[in-house]
Amino acid sequence: MTRFPTRRDMLLSAAALSLGAAHAQDAWPSRPVRLVVPFPPGGGSDTLSRHIVGKLSAQKGWTFIVDNKPGAGGNVGLDQVAKAKPDGYTLGMGQTANLAINPTLYRAMPFDAARDFTPISMVATQPLIFIVRSESRFKTLADLVKTARERPDTVTMASAGNGTAGHLTGEYLARQANVRFSHVPYKGFGQAMTDLLGGQVDFLATSPQSCIGQMRAGKVRALGVTSLKRMELFPQVPSLDELGYTGFEAAEWKVLLGPAGMPADIVRQIHAQVQKALTAPDLIETLASEGATPMSSTPESTRAFILAEQRRWGAVVKQSGAVVD
Repeated sequence: MTRFPTRRDMLLSAAALSLGAAHAQDAWPSRPVRLVVPFPPGGGSDTLSRHIVGKLSAQKGWTFIVDNKPGAGGNVGLDQVAKAKPDGYTLGMGQTANLAINPTLYRAMPFDAARDFTPISMVATQPLIFIVRSESRFKTLADLVKTARERPDTVTMASAGNGTAGHLTGEYLARQANVRFSHVPYKGFGQAMTDLLGGQVDFLATSPQSCIGQMRAGKVRALGVTSLKRMELFPQVPSLDELGYTGFEAAEWKVLLGPAGMPADIVRQIHAQVQKALTAPDLIETLASEGATPMSSTPESTRAFILAEQRRWGAVVKQSGAVVD
């Protein structure tokens, strides 16, 4: 005789499915998590990303695969994150360029930086440093600005590319000082530094992490740092604020995110472990040695921060006239 399921059978079956789903969710991650770094290996974003996932692996035993996907100022890699399944197995390391600058800089974006991601946590921030080669005729930032004012467009400013944080920070200085620099964009930081050391260009703005070796070797000289206060790493370098550019602040920041629609419980798990990692003395010391400072945040405050930075950098992009097709 055929037995039809009773209401009790169906309720028990639904409960079992619910428990199974909850168990599967609790088991995250059951396989390696892919972390997309939208810049080449060896750069600041890549190094920081490996510091973070190394700490998360040590804390929880989670396995990460760092996947470098450079291109289009970070847009290529983050586009892969935006279009990934929001199951917690694809994350990305966003930063100032691809989340705050590019939405205004590029005529067409492959993703919506405000809507296509789930912000998880801010990770770290570091100011930029204006540097010249050690033999430069510019001994101070005032020397450089004075020459640019007397002879517009003759002082050359290198950058790792049109619209990068370094480029726009230089444009920000030009606007504040009411001068004009001649911008020389390169296809990456390496060639920009090579030409700076060779005397082909006058100065550039870059992260401490990118120039710390050259500074310690005495090959470059720092004229100013874009934090409101001097850095502990380079206490001899004045801030632009104290040099008379009141409130001048620019930073390269990093943020961990995933595709829009990630399950809230997975976001909470990752966020909690990132916050734990950022308070670990050894990681704090490592970041400090590279000129970076951990940034504590909630997912909600992370989203608000990104939106505020989009507005701030968007205004700088528009005033600079920089556009990428």
